[in-house]
Amino acid sequence: MKKKILIPILSAVVLFVVAASQYPKLYVATGYGAKCMASGIFVAGRDARNIQENDLDYSLVKYTQSKINYEERSVTTSFYGFAAQKAIYREGYGCYLAGELTDTGSIPGHSLPATTTFQTWKYPWPDGDAGCDSIFPEIDRKQLQSALEFAFDAPGVKMKRTAAVAVAYKGKLIGEQYWKEQSINADTRLPGWSMNKSIVNAMTGVLVKDGKLALSAAAPVVEWLSDNRKEITVSDLLQMSSGLKWNEDYGDISDVTTMLYREPDCYRFAIGFPLEKQPGSQWNYSSGTANILAGIVRRVLNNDQQYASFPYIRIFRKIGMNSMVMEADAQGNFVGSSFGFATAKDWTRFGQLFLQNGVWKGDSILPKGWVDYSRSPAKASNGSYGACFWLNRNNALPDAPLDLYACKGHRGQRIFIIPSMHLVVTRLGFAEDKFNHNEFLKGVLSAFKTSK
Repeated sequence: MKKKILIPILSAVVLFVVAASQYPKLYVATGYGAKCMASGIFVAGRDARNIQENDLDYSLVKYTQSKINYEERSVTTSFYGFAAQKAIYREGYGCYLAGELTDTGSIPGHSLPATTTFQTWKYPWPDGDAGCDSIFPEIDRKQLQSALEFAFDAPGVKMKRTAAVAVAYKGKLIGEQYWKEQSINADTRLPGWSMNKSIVNAMTGVLVKDGKLALSAAAPVVEWLSDNRKEITVSDLLQMSSGLKWNEDYGDISDVTTMLYREPDCYRFAIGFPLEKQPGSQWNYSSGTANILAGIVRRVLNNDQQYASFPYIRIFRKIGMNSMVMEADAQGNFVGSSFGFATAKDWTRFGQLFLQNGVWKGDSILPKGWVDYSRSPAKASNGSYGACFWLNRNNALPDAPLDLYACKGHRGQRIFIIPSMHLVVTRLGFAEDKFNHNEFLKGVLSAFKTSK
C-alpha cells in the first residue's frame, strides 16, 4: 500500500523539479505544441492523434498536453498545467500564438483570393493535379519507383518518417508517393518550415520587378536610419549577411525561439537587434532576417489587405499553388521564416517556378536574372548559401550535381532544384536525423540514363 502511495508522490516531485528547472524552456515547448497542433488541425485538416505522434514526438514537446476547442478553432497546450500557451486559427492567416491566454490578436481575418474553378484532377501537373502520361525513354521507371520507395519506412517502422515525395522532370510530374499508413495523401497540406524563406525571396523579387525595392539599396527600415544599421542592403538580408546580432539555436531560449513562440510581432522583434559585424562581411543564418524581409514587404505595400493577398495573387495563384497557406503572427506579419503549409505537388510547383527562371506560361513572375542571383553564393557563405536558398557548390550532397540548389526546412523538408537535370525533387517529412537526402537523390538520379 505504501508503495502505491509513494509512486504518484515521487512522480509529482519529479514533475515539479523538471518544471522548475526548465520553466523558461517550457514556453518554447508549449508554444511549439500549440502552434503545430492548431495548424495541423485547422490548416492541414489532420487528426490530432496523428499530429501528436508525428509532429510533437520529441524533446520536451512530447510531454505537452493539448486541449482542442473546435468551435473556437483554438488549441491550448501546457506542460502538465504549467506554461500554458494558446494558438488560434484566423481565416486567411492560418494559426498564431495568442500569448499567455489573454491577447487574441488585433488583426481580423480575411478571405484568400479565389482559385481556379476547373476540376484540377482532370489535368496533368502542373496545370492540374493529375499525374503525367508522358513517356520519357531516358527514365528507368523501375529504378525511379525503387528510389521513391527508399524514402519511406516499411510498415510499422518509424525511422525515416517521410510524409511525401514528388519528382518533376522537364515540367512533368513523373513520380509521387505518400505515407498512407499515417493518413498522408496528395491533398494533405504539410509544413515547409524554413522553406518559407525561399518564398520570402520570391515575394521580394516581385517587388524588385515592380521597382519598389532594389537589391543594392538600403533596407527600408525606418528604425535603422539613425544608426549604422542603415548600411544594411536588401541583398544583405536575402543572403543572411546583414551583420545583425542573432542566435538561431533551436534547443534553448534563444532569439529564434523567443521570436517564434513568445513574441506577438516577429518583425518588430527582429529589427530591434544591434549590428555586430559589417554588413556583407559575415554569413549568419537568421530566421529574424527572413521576417524582417516579410515585414518590409508589408511596409512597402502600405496596405494590409493588399499585403495579405500579395503572395497569393502575384505568385501562388499564377502557378497553381492553390493549397498554400502562409501564416501570420498576432500582428498580421507573415512569419516568412517558418510558417506555411502546402501539398507536396504545390511545393514542387514552387521549385518548378525557379527551375523555369521565374517564368510561368510566358508570365515573368520574377525579374530577369533573379533566379541566377538567388543561386549565386553569398560572399561570406563559403559556397553553401545564396539568397534564401541552400547551394551544393560545396559538395554537401556528393552524389548530386554541383548546380543543385534547395529550399530547406526543419525536420527534413526539401525542394531540390537541379537545372542540369531539368529536375525538381521534393521530400517532406517528420524527421531528418534518420533520413539520408544524398542517398535518396542518388537513387532518383540513377533512374536517368541521360540528362538530355
